[in-house]
Amino acid sequence: MKREEKTIIINSLAEKLGQYPHFYVTDIEALDASQTAQLRRLCFEKNVKLVVAKNTLFTKALEQVDKADAELVATLKGSTSIMFAETGNVPAKIIKEFRESCDKPVIKAAYVDECVYIGDANLEALVNIKSREELIGDIIALLQSPAKNVVSALKSSGGKVAGIVKTLSERAE
Repeated sequence: MKREEKTIIINSLAEKLGQYPHFYVTDIEALDASQTAQLRRLCFEKNVKLVVAKNTLFTKALEQVDKADAELVATLKGSTSIMFAETGNVPAKIIKEFRESCDKPVIKAAYVDECVYIGDANLEALVNIKSREELIGDIIALLQSPAKNVVSALKSSGGKVAGIVKTLSERAE
């Protein structure tokens, strides 16, 4: 491969690293052609970009966008594929779903919400990470809950409150 071709690939990977806030470094080496096609189809349906890259070129792309964490770069050995995503937990869900039929892909590392996760043991933690939209929905639900309780208590016991006030005013006389 010529230097110009390598530069084009590095720039393309760096562009994807800038475009997508989350990425997973995985190993899909043992998958046959039909399994790889099935994984790519599943990634396409979930809006995840799956790219196979040489480790040295991906390392240079990481350095170009200042995401070259030492632990992350240390995982770049052997066959490497990168899953780029807009939502942090979607690639982990794809991997978990795909593993129901085979034992690959294996997570080498993941870069989610500016945190680096090393190793396949973090799959469950990565699946359970909530997206920004899910967190906003949870916060809104939490904020609405106390207000709804107060309003419903006032509506349901409006007669009770008036009765208690009347009873208290009669006792005072």
